[in-house]
Amino acid sequence: MSKTIKRIAVLTSGGDSPGMNAAIRAVVRTCAYHEIECFGVYRGYEGLIEGDFEKMTARSVKGIINKGGTFLKSARSKEFRTKEGREKAFAKLVEANIDALVAIGGDGTFTGAMIFNQEFGFPVMGIPGTIDNDIVGTTHTLGFDTALNTVVDAIDKIRDTASSHNRLFFVEVMGRDVGHIALNAGIAGGAEEILIPEEDLGMDRLVDSLNRSRKSGKTSSIVIVAEGDKIGKNIFELKDFVDENLEGYDVRVSVLGHMQRGGAPSCFDRVLASRMGVKAVESLLEGKTNYMVGLLNSKMELTPLEKAIKGKTKINLELLRVSDIMST
Repeated sequence: MSKTIKRIAVLTSGGDSPGMNAAIRAVVRTCAYHEIECFGVYRGYEGLIEGDFEKMTARSVKGIINKGGTFLKSARSKEFRTKEGREKAFAKLVEANIDALVAIGGDGTFTGAMIFNQEFGFPVMGIPGTIDNDIVGTTHTLGFDTALNTVVDAIDKIRDTASSHNRLFFVEVMGRDVGHIALNAGIAGGAEEILIPEEDLGMDRLVDSLNRSRKSGKTSSIVIVAEGDKIGKNIFELKDFVDENLEGYDVRVSVLGHMQRGGAPSCFDRVLASRMGVKAVESLLEGKTNYMVGLLNSKMELTPLEKAIKGKTKINLELLRVSDIMST
């Protein structure tokens, strides 16, 4: 491995996700293993501009693999979106004699890292951390599996009360542009219908599904709605529509919100974060830059940041069919 890189910085940016701490830990300890100095950057790109760095050793990251969120904190930086802001960040890295950067986050984080690399030739490597699983180049992003488990647990609890009172529950989950959480959690939670941005099913389909469920003898129903679904302006409009057009339904709405981001990462996310952290550091030491590490065919692979940012993940059509069959 090349020894030209002596110091690596790591930051987390954008929305937090379970597994980020485990990824930071992996980066720090891989650096220690290869006798490379590692610096944590607090508050994402904002901290990069301000030079808010702290040297970290293997002991600095003890006891965090099981913690949700990110102990390095996260922030969205308007200044880093400007050339002047990125120049300040570069100057701080040069001043600290840092040779490369690992950025953990989503497409906004990767866009900033890619532009930074293009402008200054500074080595960067991305680790995908977002519960939406909306990054091309990996089958799983950090936090997706944990978020699914959180959502399914919530659906199970909601079903208990739905069954007790013969109610229809609309449950909103995260997914502004993609429906991966809704589709997977909906199947696992036994939802009667799943509404996602990729499939504009329309009100007629929803009404038909509810009527079919009632005719089949179901006395309660759960409909999972991704926040980006386009049937109604929002989940409360769906409730109002059912109240006004269908008789006999006692409708309730539950918005899971930011609880989906929190909690201890699952075993899967802890292992994935560890593998990604090792791959990110060792790829930088091998002279690679401007890539994202990801899980493809059970292996750690590299995808150019530009492809990861501009690509669009596709919904699993098989899961859509499974959902239709299971809701019978």
